[in-house]
Amino acid sequence: MSTLLLRNCLTIDLKNGQKILRDILIENGIIRQISQTIKHTPSTCEIYEIGERYVLPGLIDCHTHLGIIEEATGKIGVDNNETSDSVTPHLRGIDAINPQDIAFIDAIRAGVTTVMTGPGSNNAVGGLNLVIKTHGRVIDQMVVKSPAGLKISLGENPMSTYGAHGKCPVTRMGITGLIRDLFMRAQDYLDLKRSGKIDYRDIRLEAVISVLNGDIPLRAHAHRADDIITAVRIAEEFKIKKLVIEHGTEAHLVADYLVERNIPVAFGPMLTPRIKMELKSRNYNSVLKLTEAGIKVSLISDHPYNSIDQLRTVAGLAISEGLSQQDALKCLTVHPAEVLDCNNRLGKLKEGFDADIVIFTGDPFNNMSKVMMTIINGKVVYHKN
Repeated sequence: MSTLLLRNCLTIDLKNGQKILRDILIENGIIRQISQTIKHTPSTCEIYEIGERYVLPGLIDCHTHLGIIEEATGKIGVDNNETSDSVTPHLRGIDAINPQDIAFIDAIRAGVTTVMTGPGSNNAVGGLNLVIKTHGRVIDQMVVKSPAGLKISLGENPMSTYGAHGKCPVTRMGITGLIRDLFMRAQDYLDLKRSGKIDYRDIRLEAVISVLNGDIPLRAHAHRADDIITAVRIAEEFKIKKLVIEHGTEAHLVADYLVERNIPVAFGPMLTPRIKMELKSRNYNSVLKLTEAGIKVSLISDHPYNSIDQLRTVAGLAISEGLSQQDALKCLTVHPAEVLDCNNRLGKLKEGFDADIVIFTGDPFNNMSKVMMTIINGKVVYHKN
């Protein structure tokens, strides 16, 4: 792989907000050196003069349906909900993502270098999601972490999908009953497996083991405060160590409860109209309230419900409500990397980390600023002429 040197990068220290001019050397897809001045480089090194423009770690969207709900294809490209069954833990998002989805280009041009994507929210248990880079042609080569979580959904979506046809779940009790049934059977299956009393595999129950063992999080679609608390109740009942609240429209109403349990929130989408009752409390200042309460917040697009290239825009809206730029940057980089358990390689401009970098023409939260360059795994995948 090529060696790149980015000269005169205006970087932001996320600990104190200080702006620092530095050079960044990239080798074999990794950030090898960050220094005030880098003079010694290989003879084959490509040198880019950044001209004191803002340089950030690649943005991370930790809740999307990128590639699994394709744009401009119609129903044939919508693969995010297997609505033949309300409990489908064994489904894997990787099997339905099309890297040729044109939205991947939008992501790259917007500086979004990593996303979590996977099944949607119509099923009580939707399946396994994954973390991928946004550049590539073969999905298996784009994977950062798979699986990255098990999707469950609480509230209106499963009830509307199945209850309208007289099928379970018709009520919130029905949703949690289905989830409990699955987790109880998975616990029993795991006990039998550990004791050597079974010699077969159950694909549905195998999918739950990683959650019960704490290897991957339970990712709970929950807008309303009562649904958020139900997700916490289920996690505690089954001793699930990792829980992420996704959407969290009313999370600010139970913020103290979440802080006590160190539960993060992947918040959004912020730009949708209030088309269902669960969204009536949707407000641009919720991110500020959650951050001030001490909750680790990641901003999400929920693409395509907000387009992937609007991720930076929603951060700007949160800033307009009083969120600091420093905290807004954390919501797009450090926090989602931690939530996705990829913070050993993503979310920071740091030596030894993946060379996923985005360069802006100006202040990243100024609507007039554009992405000048996007680098993924050390490769320039977008360069604005």
